[in-house]
Amino acid sequence: MQNVQAIKQRFGIIGNDPKLNRAIEKAIQVAPTDISVLVTGESGVGKESIPKIIHSLSHRKHGKYIAVNCGAIPEGTIDSELFGHEKGAFTGATATRSGYFEVADGGTIFLDEVGELPLPTQVRLLRILENGEFLKVGSSKTQKTDVRIVAATNLNMIEAIEKGKFREDLYYRLSTVDIHLPPLRERAEDIHLLFRKFASDFAQKYKMPTVRLEDDAVSLLQQYRWSGNIRQLRNVAEQLSVLEADRNIAYQTLRNYLPDMGATLPAVVGDKKRDSDFSSEREILYKVLFDMQRDVNDLKKLTMELMKSGNVSDVQEEQSSLIDKIYSEEKIHEQHLSTIVDDRPADSSVEVVSIPESASETNHANYDFAEEIEEEENLSLQEKELELIKKSLEKYHGKRKDAAEELGISERTLYRKIKQYNL
Repeated sequence: MQNVQAIKQRFGIIGNDPKLNRAIEKAIQVAPTDISVLVTGESGVGKESIPKIIHSLSHRKHGKYIAVNCGAIPEGTIDSELFGHEKGAFTGATATRSGYFEVADGGTIFLDEVGELPLPTQVRLLRILENGEFLKVGSSKTQKTDVRIVAATNLNMIEAIEKGKFREDLYYRLSTVDIHLPPLRERAEDIHLLFRKFASDFAQKYKMPTVRLEDDAVSLLQQYRWSGNIRQLRNVAEQLSVLEADRNIAYQTLRNYLPDMGATLPAVVGDKKRDSDFSSEREILYKVLFDMQRDVNDLKKLTMELMKSGNVSDVQEEQSSLIDKIYSEEKIHEQHLSTIVDDRPADSSVEVVSIPESASETNHANYDFAEEIEEEENLSLQEKELELIKKSLEKYHGKRKDAAEELGISERTLYRKIKQYNL
């Protein structure tokens, strides 16, 4: 433990949380080896400290240490930045350039936000991890490098793999040892310590008395969610140090500097729908579509008989049951649609197309003929589609991703439909 405390003092790490101490212990243990390390944790938890600890305690400590933010480099130039390029490899390549992996030979490279790497670059990185070989952009000559790779990410890598955004083989190569840093909200006892350190630093920087928190303000500080973690806490401490004339910070004063206080309350999160629920709703959707198709065929049959006989009253008498069936179903659909519309906000801009309540309200003699049937068919399909889209959006409180998954369409298609129907 004394070793951990010495490392924390050396690198300015504040806190005594057991999870934090365990992460530092793992960094100390893995440092003398050449094992690849993946540092995980939310944005702002201080992941950049771990690779520095690893490098300083390794046999590579006299070699170069290069930190690369993979998310900040444009996709078109990241291969050139990491692996270098030959003269004339692309427009603007006026000279041969060495990449980070060539420059850091014998040292350590820290790949921050590694989850943002494009897939082609991931293939090149995997090759370096496997045998230390790489190719410069525009070159056919294989080069060797001896580099220790420490990567970090705030993404859920398993989800990224499932979505095809990150290679599974590369993930297992990078995460030989996984070091997780806890978010600040899980280190409640450390929050006030960090605040006092930041307040002291800013007091020296701006040559002002140090701000201090009253007891109720300390409680609020420890209960707040801190979605931005240490970075957000430091920002709040700086604002208070600069803006507040009274150096004793009360509860209400601190509260004014904490956005979205609702984040401190328990959030009710609905369970995700299971696959069986999705499949059952798809089956319902298919049934509705098949029923619509059958009704359209019945309408076409009725229209053809009208066209052949020319006697509307005879056909209407013979097919009265069919006509009643079709319009009774339409009335049911209208009632469902009315229920949805009644539940919508008053400023809703969706226009509802009325459907006749009975067959007598429609002049069946005016089927002139195929054009009107096709028009009604398209209208009916649009109404069904609109109804399903509205139900899904209301169900998921406007979250397009969840609604699109339930409807079995892409989020992009759903967005186009929302614009089309002016939802």
